[in-house]
Amino acid sequence: MDSYFLAITLVIFASFFQGTFGLGMKYMAPLKWEAWWLVHAFVAMILVPVLWGFIAIPDLLGVISHTDSTTLWLAAFYGFLWGIGGILFGVSVEKTGISITYGIVMGLAASMGSIIPLFQIDGAFSQPSFPIILLGVALLLVGVAITAVAGVKRDKLRAGDSSNNKAIGMGVLIAVASGVLSAFLNVGFANAAPVAQTAVDEFGVGTQNASLASWVVVLLGAFAMNGGYAIFRLVQNNSWNSFKVTGSKKAYGWAILAGVFWFAALGVYGQGAALMGDLGPVIGWPILLGLALIISNVWGYRAGEWKDSGTSFKILLGGLFVLIVAICILGYANY
Repeated sequence: MDSYFLAITLVIFASFFQGTFGLGMKYMAPLKWEAWWLVHAFVAMILVPVLWGFIAIPDLLGVISHTDSTTLWLAAFYGFLWGIGGILFGVSVEKTGISITYGIVMGLAASMGSIIPLFQIDGAFSQPSFPIILLGVALLLVGVAITAVAGVKRDKLRAGDSSNNKAIGMGVLIAVASGVLSAFLNVGFANAAPVAQTAVDEFGVGTQNASLASWVVVLLGAFAMNGGYAIFRLVQNNSWNSFKVTGSKKAYGWAILAGVFWFAALGVYGQGAALMGDLGPVIGWPILLGLALIISNVWGYRAGEWKDSGTSFKILLGGLFVLIVAICILGYANY
């Protein structure tokens, strides 16, 4: 298969996992959030990446130890920043609701996570695909905004005027901060490219598999924030006994499955982005999040979340159509 089409296929495949893993969050009970999240974060950010990394790169530790320490610390730091964005996402949801928060965060994470790595490339402005990428990212933002409007209208239809009592102004500011910080997961991956290059040049690892070494480094920083915050909540709420609550087997299962799916999205995306060359993180990332947003809405529709939503569903369809056009443009940009 041509490497370009293989790359696009991998990113599309990854978007299925990205758009699906969130289903597990609906099944946290009877575990406390912090207990469920600690299990999920450990599986997603430590266990699966490291195991997959060692399978694909037998001397994974050797690859990491041969990489410049500045690169390692910077990549891990970007992962840590993403972790802060994830925590702020939850805070924003409490103040503004899921629809507004999700729209802002997805839009900023997709656009900023694409534009920042683009500007870090030498001669970015002279790239022939530069205007096409900007057009695709701009349309992606429009599509995400339309889907967010559809979600807000749906929620207002169901909640009446109660949503007006929320601290929307502060919630929006927090959502903006979350969206910007969430983009650093992909920025970290792009800046961890020297780790993957070390695996290729010095250890003879294939380009696709080498990307896994980059994720291991980035996600160490991500887990430091996510796992650390979950432990802080466990101590603060003295909720350690939540791990032993009866009837929690199903919740544990979903925490593990969601963790596997979460990193499956990043691992497969990383392989596709690696095949795209220098523009992989620039083009692959917004395609991943755009498709994931479409897939998550498909799951939501199947679950009845858009039942009796009136014109909101038609607005959603319009937003999804714009997203599909944006994804096609971004795919063409790297053809």
